[in-house]
Order: sequence, then C-alpha cells, then structure tokens
Amino acid sequence: MDKVLIRGLEINTVIGVYDWEKTIEQRLLVDLDMAWDNRQAAATDDYQYALCYETVSNRVIEKITEKPIELIETVAEMIATTLLEEFNVSWVKVVVNKPGAVKQAQSVAVEIERSQSASQAS
Repeated sequence: MDKVLIRGLEINTVIGVYDWEKTIEQRLLVDLDMAWDNRQAAATDDYQYALCYETVSNRVIEKITEKPIELIETVAEMIATTLLEEFNVSWVKVVVNKPGAVKQAQSVAVEIERSQSASQAS
C-alpha cells in the first residue's frame, strides 16, 4: 500500500476540558498516514494525481481551529472524517499529541485508524 505521510503538523488551538484551557491556545502535534495510490503521479510526474500534503495540512489546521474542542479524541475523529470525505483517501491513521498535558509526561496522545468502508457504514 502506498502512503502519504505528514509528521509533526503543529496546530495551535483552544483545546481542553478545564476552564483555564478554554481561555488559551495550546499546541497539538499531528501525524498522518494516508493511503494513496502514488503510481499515476510517479509515472506521469504530474501534480494533479498526487495527494497534496500542503493542501491536506492547511485543511486540517483550518478544521481544528474553527472552534474550541475539549478532547483530542474528537480532534482525531474530525481529522479522519475530513480526510476520508474531502480528500477521498481510502485509509488513514491519525495520531494527535498534546505535549505538556501531563506534567510528568513529554506528551499524551491518541491514535486512530479509519477507512472508507468503516466511514460509509456509519
């Protein structure tokens, strides 16, 4: 399976369940693995057949900063749904890290995997 990967996408947004978190922006780091058939793009060297990682990154940032969100689980689901529905990827793995959420840990994170067949069943 071919994949397009984005690592360490930084998103500054209002995220958290505590009142003090709802008044500040915090940093999330997002890793994406997206199934994408790269053969036609590679064979033709034509951008129109590629999954544009800049467009994907900008859309993910836009989606997650639209409004405050409480849970990183919600962030992960929103990203997966956006990629499956708007970019027509067949499968995606999303990891959302929230550095500094727990004082004793470098970061906390959630990881999900979703596919077209699973999203169409919902």
